[in-house]
Amino acid sequence: MPNYTADDILNNPLNIHRLGGYVGKILRINLTEQKTEIISTYEYVPKYLGGRALCNKIFWDEVKPGTKAFDPENKLIYMTGATTGTGIPTGGRTEMTGIAANNYPEQYSFSGIGGWFGAELKFAGYDGFILEGKAQEPVYIAIDDDKVEFLSARNLWGKKVHDSQKWLETTHGKEFKSMVIGPAGENLVRNASITTSNDNVMAKSGFGAVWGSKNLKAVTCHGTGVVAVANVEKVLKLRMRMGSPYMRPSPVLQKESQGLPGNEAPGKWVRGNVACSHGCNQHCNCLMMNTDSFFSDEKINHIEKCVSIFAYGFETDVPNTPGANWMTKENHVLPCKLLSQEFPEPDPTDPYFKEINEPILPDILGFWKPDFEKGNMINELCNEYGVDKWDVIVWLLPWLSMGSREGVFDEIDFGMPIDVESREFVAYLMDMIVYRKGYYGNLLAEGMARAIRRLGKEKFGDTIYHGRRSQMLPGNPRVDLPISMETAWGHSFHWQGRGFEASITKETWLATTIELMTSSRDMQTIEHHHDKYENLLEIRKDPYHSQALVDSIIMNENKGEIKDGVTCCDWQSPDLWWNSMEAEMYEAATGYPMTEEELRDSAVRSKLLFRAILIRNFGRDREMEVNAVWPGICIPDSWGETADWDDFNHLVDMYYDTRGWDRKTAWPYRDIWEKYGLKYIADEMEILGKLPVR
Repeated sequence: MPNYTADDILNNPLNIHRLGGYVGKILRINLTEQKTEIISTYEYVPKYLGGRALCNKIFWDEVKPGTKAFDPENKLIYMTGATTGTGIPTGGRTEMTGIAANNYPEQYSFSGIGGWFGAELKFAGYDGFILEGKAQEPVYIAIDDDKVEFLSARNLWGKKVHDSQKWLETTHGKEFKSMVIGPAGENLVRNASITTSNDNVMAKSGFGAVWGSKNLKAVTCHGTGVVAVANVEKVLKLRMRMGSPYMRPSPVLQKESQGLPGNEAPGKWVRGNVACSHGCNQHCNCLMMNTDSFFSDEKINHIEKCVSIFAYGFETDVPNTPGANWMTKENHVLPCKLLSQEFPEPDPTDPYFKEINEPILPDILGFWKPDFEKGNMINELCNEYGVDKWDVIVWLLPWLSMGSREGVFDEIDFGMPIDVESREFVAYLMDMIVYRKGYYGNLLAEGMARAIRRLGKEKFGDTIYHGRRSQMLPGNPRVDLPISMETAWGHSFHWQGRGFEASITKETWLATTIELMTSSRDMQTIEHHHDKYENLLEIRKDPYHSQALVDSIIMNENKGEIKDGVTCCDWQSPDLWWNSMEAEMYEAATGYPMTEEELRDSAVRSKLLFRAILIRNFGRDREMEVNAVWPGICIPDSWGETADWDDFNHLVDMYYDTRGWDRKTAWPYRDIWEKYGLKYIADEMEILGKLPVR
């Protein structure tokens, strides 16, 4: 397929079909009427890239303010990207958006997933689908090329995740790829996930519960088509360069053990690394082979992610170095390489070699001792029930551990003594929550943020745990930590200088806090803040007043939007010394000659669409978002530092100024909307009285 200019596409609709990468159709699935409709992808692309950007546009057009997560009117929009199914590495990533069940308060949010389902959907001829309405009884959707069926899920309802996947394979054939929910989703547990092949999960936002509210158990798909790319030669070159020099082929690579210092579990399993989707040259999941199953006497295999490690033992947090977030050209690796343990040899000629490798020792937390059998059970329970592991491993179980030691639960009867060291208790607790058994099962099924508030946040959330110790201060003194790991929007701490993965410096946790502030969920599973070490040196002079820090935040936000639009994942992007990589990926797939500037504009457009939805549908403004993140950064970090209110608000001012948003309201000005082709949003904001005047 030959290359062509932007004018060819944007000014001549007859040529729009010449875009490679896309297959041209979006499937609207109306569960209430059990009908489908085809929408042309080319109504939206390339202006709204694909993935999350395209989801944002459709949601803005179709979902009215006042809609709740479990309302039939809530639409879940699932989209692939131009790279999906093309052989471009990490192109298996796909996105879903909608009103999130697990967010507090409920808001529009998003979640990503890897695996083979997205490519299979494109092979069937669809770039994505829109789920709307509610089925009268449990159903699943079977897509076989252009044949779409609504089938009864009565015999599937109640089945666990792996049993559901196996049943669908047996019924429809192994060539079908499926996304399913487990019992947690069926019972509207707010942190329920959606699972596809290789235990890849869509966990953030609780969309599994939204599927359950729509009586949707699964979508299974098979396609016999292909995804035509514009430039095969360029795709092959990308495959050789992306991830170099430590990329690996897809087959399993045997590993012997896994663990972090202080949290090691005995090496009782055979471990391998696998790629999650077609054509990927990376291994973002670890295959645990021949482990004992909680549900049967058989040996099982299952796939685990980074947070899974802490199920096996959680006595200390994660160690770190400045170079993990702020990199040099001589010594940089792509994000999230820890789990793969496939690092290149360090280059000691790096002028900042010593500084970037200065150890940041993890906090001593003492939540639970290493126990392989219990850790394996926790991970399997989450996999099979379809529950977000972050909420269980980072929030629920540490909350019970800390609260028990502080006497918070002395007057509460769960029906069994609270003991997070006990396998029996953890299994009992998970069963109680997933099946909503009793008062406390129903309470905790509503998610940690809601449960803590109903119990009384002052006691059950803000009580100080006296067991956290800093290893970065002389004498390892106590550093106060509330028993709840809550940060903002109903999510738990992650890369914010306190709580979980807290061993980062102030410059980094200020950045991740702003990134969280303007979103509606944990952003460090997609943005993983990274920048060049030379920028950190400038930022350190005065972080709260640093334009370099603001620019770093916006760069990472833009890269996150691009990754979820093109699509690719954190194992490849951002490559700080190959800024055009994502644009090259997009052009190789589509033939559209996307420049870095155009791609950045597309990212800003997507961010603005997301912003527009939050403002119109959920009343988002400065007061709401600053107050959401502020309590978290009042907790001491590993050096005992907390944020300053005036300084933090000055940094927020600088961020809003750079974005072109009004300082007082945090709403974008008309010229910003119009600059990125969103005049129709500016017009509606003006009618709503939410268009500030410069």
